[in-house]
Amino acid sequence: MKKVLSIAGSDCSGGAGIQADLKTFAAHGVYGMSAIVSVVAENTSRVIGVEDVSPEMIESQIDAVFEDIGADAVKVGMLSRTPCMEAVARGLRKHRPRNVVIDPVMVAKNGCPLMQPDSVETLIREILPLADLLTPNLPEAERISGLTIRTAGEMERAAEKIAGMGPGAVLVKGGHAAGDAVDILFAGGKLTRFRAERIDTENTHGTGCTYSSAIASNLALGFDLEEAVKRAKDYVTTAIRHSLAIGKGCGPTHHFYDLYRNGLQKGVMSDDL
Repeated sequence: MKKVLSIAGSDCSGGAGIQADLKTFAAHGVYGMSAIVSVVAENTSRVIGVEDVSPEMIESQIDAVFEDIGADAVKVGMLSRTPCMEAVARGLRKHRPRNVVIDPVMVAKNGCPLMQPDSVETLIREILPLADLLTPNLPEAERISGLTIRTAGEMERAAEKIAGMGPGAVLVKGGHAAGDAVDILFAGGKLTRFRAERIDTENTHGTGCTYSSAIASNLALGFDLEEAVKRAKDYVTTAIRHSLAIGKGCGPTHHFYDLYRNGLQKGVMSDDL
C-alpha cells in the first residue's frame, strides 16, 4: 500500500486540515499519516483559537514517520508562523521525500486568518523551494506573486512568476473567480487548464485541503503530475457536488460519496489494496 504523510493543522470540526487529509487519503486507498503543526479550534462558522505545536515536536513527528514507515508523497498544509515553517523545512530537507505538495493556507473558508501576515516572507523563502507542486488559491497567489489576478491570463502570469521562486510546479486554483472553476497548472514550461462546472453551494469547507491531498494521493499511486491533478479535480468536484449541510456556516465536502453510494466491495482483502 502506498503511504502519504500530511503535515498540517488539525480541524476539530472534521472538514479541513489533517482530518480532511486523512479522509481523502483513505478515499484513494493510500495509507495516511500525520504530523500536526497546529491544533485549531474551529467549526463551519469561525476559528475560535489556534495553538501551535512546538517546533521540536513537529520535527519529532516527521522523524518518527520517516525513520520507520517512509512516505510516497507528502502534503503540507497550514503553517501558522515562522517557527512552524522553519521546523517543517528542516524536516523536509533532512528526509528529502518525493512528491511534496504544498498548499499555502493563509485564510480559513470563513475568512479567519490561519497564517500570521509577517510569516509570508518565511513561507516564500523557506517553504516554496521545497515544493514539487504548490497549490495557491487566487488570494494566496496574489499575496505570493504580488500580482493582481482577475483573468485566466493573469492566473497564468502569476503561476509562472511563482514557479520562478523555487517550486517545481504551480497550480493556481480559480475557485474564487466567477464562471466555471478553472485551475491553471504551470509545469515544465507548459501551461495546462483544468475546468469544471461551478457548483452553487456554500458548503466548501476544506476544499483546498482535500484537493491538495487528492493530488498527493494520486502522485503516490504513480500517476504523472498532469493526470494526478486531473483525477484530483474530478474527485474534489464530486465531493463539492455532494457536500454536506452540516453546521451553521460553510459545511464540509463529502470525502466518501462514492463509498457511501456503492458500499464496500465484498471479498476485498487488505492485500488487494
